[in-house]
Amino acid sequence: MLIRTLEETRASERNVKSNGWDSARLLLKDDGMGFSFHVTTMYAGEELAMHYQNHLEAVLVLSGTGTIEDLGTGEVHPLAPGVLYALNAHDRHIVRPETDILTACVFNPPVTGREVHDETGAYPADPEAKVAAAVS
Repeated sequence: MLIRTLEETRASERNVKSNGWDSARLLLKDDGMGFSFHVTTMYAGEELAMHYQNHLEAVLVLSGTGTIEDLGTGEVHPLAPGVLYALNAHDRHIVRPETDILTACVFNPPVTGREVHDETGAYPADPEAKVAAAVS
């Protein structure tokens, strides 16, 4: 059984900060769960372009507001507490927080811990992980 607190995680090397966001990574690949679990804050006024080519992600908004744009369709969806978005087809997207947005996120395959977005908006592939099948 694993027991961790958000407070402990935020004070450890499992807390990753980058341009426009920070992520407390409570579960990582080496925890052996088959997914990683993060509590992430995206900062107000940022424009976060992402494209997880090597991972699937599900995100639940816990607090804050903003929008997410699906770059494949051009559709823009509001983000608010209780909204879940799932990037089930490795969707290219932009999140635009109007206020700080606090989220709970799950990644499959799990991240290893220190990843930050590369120039394409992706996390690098883990050579040991199989990429989850995209849904069309």
